[in-house]
Amino acid sequence: MLDLGGKVLCEMGHSDRICIGDGNFPGAAMAKAKGAIFLRADGHGVPELLDAILQVIPTDTYVEKPVILMEKMECDKDIDIPIWEAYKEIVAKYDDRGADAVGNIDRFQFYDEAKDCYCVIQTGETAIYANVIVQKGVI
Repeated sequence: MLDLGGKVLCEMGHSDRICIGDGNFPGAAMAKAKGAIFLRADGHGVPELLDAILQVIPTDTYVEKPVILMEKMECDKDIDIPIWEAYKEIVAKYDDRGADAVGNIDRFQFYDEAKDCYCVIQTGETAIYANVIVQKGVI
């Protein structure tokens, strides 16, 4: 996966996006919708892949929120999502805006955005609401 993933990251251009889905995310369906590249990373969690990806591609400085998370549904409003804090810490290592570079969008809007990504990675992440989209900046 890592060799192919590196190839995909190199192929991505400015403003292309990559979606990293948790183990429950319908990654294959999202990728198939518009012909995105689909990769499996079953033995990996989202935080480690997010960190690895941000080591080699910058986030897009031309948009306010280049990192997007799936907002909780109303029925889940009381559930704590600690992995989001991990994402913000990871993003802050690579983007001077820190947590301000991270935004949330509605679940179904997230699905629509994922369908437009250049690549969708399906992980083995067990945390819920652990899906993230990263928009690539200029290298």
